[in-house]
Amino acid sequence: MKSRKRRTGSKLSERQKKILQFIEKTYLETGFPPTIREIGEAVNIGSTSVVNYNLNKLEQAGYIKRERNVSRGLRLIRTYKDQPFNPLNVQLQEDDTNTVKVPLVGHIVASEPLELPEGNDLAYPDEEDLLPLPTSLLGKYSGRKPVFALRVNGDSMIDALVGDQDIVILEQQETAQNGDMVAVWLVGENKTTLKYFYKEGERVRLQPANATMQPIYVDARQVRIQGRVLAVIRQI
Repeated sequence: MKSRKRRTGSKLSERQKKILQFIEKTYLETGFPPTIREIGEAVNIGSTSVVNYNLNKLEQAGYIKRERNVSRGLRLIRTYKDQPFNPLNVQLQEDDTNTVKVPLVGHIVASEPLELPEGNDLAYPDEEDLLPLPTSLLGKYSGRKPVFALRVNGDSMIDALVGDQDIVILEQQETAQNGDMVAVWLVGENKTTLKYFYKEGERVRLQPANATMQPIYVDARQVRIQGRVLAVIRQI
């Protein structure tokens, strides 16, 4: 029996390529995906059902991941050129001269939530360090809100190209949009974890990016967002 092959960019229709290009452009410019209506306006599709049809085709082909019944519940997996898409991933160059020092304040778990020692509401203790980052990496985020770094333990976000011992750069904030990758503190359990955030009524779904792991559902009142991930520094 022949295995099914995932479609490549050459087999996409021109309309589907334009949709993927717009999703990528919007994500890079704003930090979150467009709505179905915004996609339709951008590629001259008047019917939301036609947009949905094409998005379903793109999801079946492995280019996007959709979260049903969630506003902006769309994640780009591969570009129209059939390349993996992850705007968070960066590589530091040894010759970067324009740098800013970001505090590496500890670890965050990307697997099962980690119980915190008493008195620590973000990550278990680690010697504070300063991580030099190119100013171009922070870009529009520079100076807007405090930025800090955490080293990742675990592999629950591996499909988002965030692996064990990678470093995530976060903007300190207490709110999040659906689909944001965030560091969260689970108040009642006194635990922290790194996951995708989705608000669903009175509860929050903390979604791993690992097909072998299940989402975590928590009462929204028990969730405290510590920061939103801006970039990932891979440990090669």
